[in-house]
Amino acid sequence: MNYEIMHTNTFKYETQVDQSLNTIRLKPLTDEVQRLLMYRAEITPASLTKEYTDLWGNQVETFFIPEKHNLLEVKTTSVVSIQRGSFIHEIRYLKRMQDIFHSQQFRQHYLSYLNETDYTLLHPEQLSEVKRGLGEMDNPVQYALRVMRYVYETFTYCGEVTSVDTLARQAFELKKGVCQDLAHVMIGILRACRIPARYVSGYLYVGEDSALKGDAATHAWVEVMVPGIGWVGLDPTNNVEALDNHIRVGTGRDYADVSPLQGVYRGGSSTLEVGVSVTLLE
Repeated sequence: MNYEIMHTNTFKYETQVDQSLNTIRLKPLTDEVQRLLMYRAEITPASLTKEYTDLWGNQVETFFIPEKHNLLEVKTTSVVSIQRGSFIHEIRYLKRMQDIFHSQQFRQHYLSYLNETDYTLLHPEQLSEVKRGLGEMDNPVQYALRVMRYVYETFTYCGEVTSVDTLARQAFELKKGVCQDLAHVMIGILRACRIPARYVSGYLYVGEDSALKGDAATHAWVEVMVPGIGWVGLDPTNNVEALDNHIRVGTGRDYADVSPLQGVYRGGSSTLEVGVSVTLLE
């Protein structure tokens, strides 16, 4: 499956901005199942970017605008090819996988994805509520699928009650949120059961007549480390395995590691307009 993604972020400043220093994470990943065929970033006012790979393997671009400006626009165009098949439902949790999962080496290797962050931490009483609904964790693969369904069925997808700063425990109380919130809640539940889980930022291709949610802007889902196999994507917003319509841009411990655009500037307040389109190429 080949896709073209156009993503525009437009900052409009209340007063003229003197300088701005910005960081973007908008370049899709290339790995064993996803290949970036083309990428272009257009910045207004014009600016040169410097690129590096961060600790989590994401492509990061930074740029500095020294002159005064009233508007900042970052427009990226990407073409991505994905070949990913469904297999998590076919995985048998064998004795060798159990040994890996319970080993000290496994826990040490994935410690960054086992430790809770402020975004993903849930209160003990919230975890007790989940346990009453799901029971004990005896198989991390099947349990991850149960957690995905639990979040999907328990939470209402709603874009009006949370913000990018909302924490998992706050969204849990509301039982509402967007894909970012549902991903953080799912990660918090999995990590509490010692299952390595990471946050994924990217795009979702919905197509026509689809019930999938999350294509209005960037999308977020979860990847679970299956012992002896690797990372498997699960989308709690839609209760589906993340397959060839999920386009990965970045992974990290939580949203803070993969925020699409961050910056500092000298000036007044600003408003942000975001536009995302994902087109299937023939």
